[in-house]
Amino acid sequence: MIITCPCENKKKFKIDPALIPSEGRDLKCGNCDRIWFYKIENNSPIENINISINEDINQINEKQVNTKTNDIGDNNLPSNEDLNKNKETEIKKDLKKKDLKLKTEKSVNKVSKFFSYLVVFLISLIALIILLDTLKTPLINIFPGLEIILFNLYETLKDIKLFIIDLS
Repeated sequence: MIITCPCENKKKFKIDPALIPSEGRDLKCGNCDRIWFYKIENNSPIENINISINEDINQINEKQVNTKTNDIGDNNLPSNEDLNKNKETEIKKDLKKKDLKLKTEKSVNKVSKFFSYLVVFLISLIALIILLDTLKTPLINIFPGLEIILFNLYETLKDIKLFIIDLS
């Protein structure tokens, strides 16, 4: 199945229809990182799979009938309904497993994204403090109370560094 992103670029993606449940799911564009809800409208993936399963079952049954001798009766062959039910339950189990896996990946992605933003924020804050400390002489002439604030910030950074060293 080919799905198109609703962004300006209209990027197209080939997606396995078995990965999208009948109630729909969120998709993320690999090009623009846009997230949108997609639901299959015309037919569900199980119907598509059922059609292909029926074709496969019919082919298997034809091969089995052709290879069987006259001694074996038709009662020993599994019926199409039994094979359909088995395949449907297997497909539904696979869909549930894949959906659960995607949900856990999504939650892990949110946590890692949060920590990456936190690390960038902390590095930027430390860089700003070091820059202010470097330029403190010209800045003190403009802002007289800045020297005390910079001294406290710099000492706080030293304390945090010692705390982190003590943890390891």
